[in-house]
Amino acid sequence: MPEFLTQEEIDSLLQAAQQEALGVDQRMRQDVVSYDFRRPNRISKNQLRSIQNLHETFAETLSYYFVSKLQTVATVNVTSVDQLFYSEYILSVTNPNCLYVFDIEGADGAGVLEISPPLALTLIERLLGGTAEQPRKPRSITPIEQAVLRGVVEHILADLSGAWRSVTDCTFRYNRFESEPDFVQIAPASEIVLVVSFDVSVGLNAFVMNICYPTFALEEVIARLNTETLANRYVGRRREQESAPILQQHLSVIELPLVAELGRATITVRELLELDVGDVLKLDTPITGELVVSLDGKPRFAARPGKVEDKKAIRITRVLGVEDILIHGQ
Repeated sequence: MPEFLTQEEIDSLLQAAQQEALGVDQRMRQDVVSYDFRRPNRISKNQLRSIQNLHETFAETLSYYFVSKLQTVATVNVTSVDQLFYSEYILSVTNPNCLYVFDIEGADGAGVLEISPPLALTLIERLLGGTAEQPRKPRSITPIEQAVLRGVVEHILADLSGAWRSVTDCTFRYNRFESEPDFVQIAPASEIVLVVSFDVSVGLNAFVMNICYPTFALEEVIARLNTETLANRYVGRRREQESAPILQQHLSVIELPLVAELGRATITVRELLELDVGDVLKLDTPITGELVVSLDGKPRFAARPGKVEDKKAIRITRVLGVEDILIHGQ
């Protein structure tokens, strides 16, 4: 005789069918990825991560150069790596600006190094012996200022070439300077470009610097940024970590000159010519004041003078802060 299902069994079958359909729908939704045909991504996320790591190495090298060249505290950090239409990048550039077009040797293309006018004016003032404590208002730089800054730009491009050599033998050469973005035509308006943004801090002020690459000029190079390249870089970084204690051991025995400055005095040339044995010069440091101690020619510590077993000595009281270094580093 035929077997009939109870209402409870029917409800259980319907509930199981609904749960199975819901699971299939969720799996289908997980496999769906949105894609904007108006903004195609030519560079994958892994390649973007590799490019960011490459430019972080460049930023670290550039920071050391700025510290030695400007004789002040300076840092460079990567803030973002974006893919944009070239027209969008040009619209984001302020006018006037400091745009340095560079050729990409080995590829049919050119890139743009964008240095914001406040950063450019700060670099120029520091290079000419100024303090640059307050950021300047944006303006076009003069031909003389362009000549002063060109050496810095060429060094930046050299450091950038060195960072890219970890992937390929790529060299960037300075081509020309432009102050208006409309005259910089390195790619069609609808072409996708790669824009790397940096945060540059000089002293107590922060500025912006950008590097723009057309993707068609670096297609072959970007294609090499795969998992194998990342693995090789990881191995290289691990070797650097292993060699760090050896380098530290060698650096620990290097001798550096330590100089304590008792004070400063300003006299005229006539007074200098009339100085004789026994004359006294009044320094600007009070008796209870701190002495500035320089390590390898750079102010680093504050100290108090004294004696140890009939020998002149100093006692370190504190490490100089950023403001102290900016004042005494001139």
